[in-house]
Amino acid sequence: MRKRRAEKRFIKPDPKYNDVLGAKFINYIMWDGKKTTARKIVYNSFNILEEKTKKPAIEIFKKAVSNVQPYVEVRSRRVGGATYQVPMEVRAERRIALAFRWLKNYSRDRKDKTMDQKLAAELLAASNGEGGSVKKKDDVHRMAEANKAFAHFKW
Repeated sequence: MRKRRAEKRFIKPDPKYNDVLGAKFINYIMWDGKKTTARKIVYNSFNILEEKTKKPAIEIFKKAVSNVQPYVEVRSRRVGGATYQVPMEVRAERRIALAFRWLKNYSRDRKDKTMDQKLAAELLAASNGEGGSVKKKDDVHRMAEANKAFAHFKW
């Protein structure tokens, strides 16, 4: 039995856009504690977005994140020797974490030259409701819809 829940840590907003979600995303992009490099990647991709769309990059970023966030997912539940994929609602924090993870992974898989360009392209695609990360969300939703019959196994 655990003693108590871990305290929720709050992070400071990023210096350029003064946005907490942006700061979290920078932390997500970061590798081996290289925050300056992560900031450069995110800010450069935001600059590319602004050049392409002539709109504030932070708006495009937030729209992309909201388009990628899943609302339901399937979780494995073992009942009487059988494992069922039970559809469950996703908590708000996990929703954001999954969106960030998918945006990061699918931007890495893109064919552009630099990470800045890859990230900008994925964010732009996600904000328009297309791209790998949005497809992933749709797959997760489809899986939950297909397993609706097991919804009574929720715990």
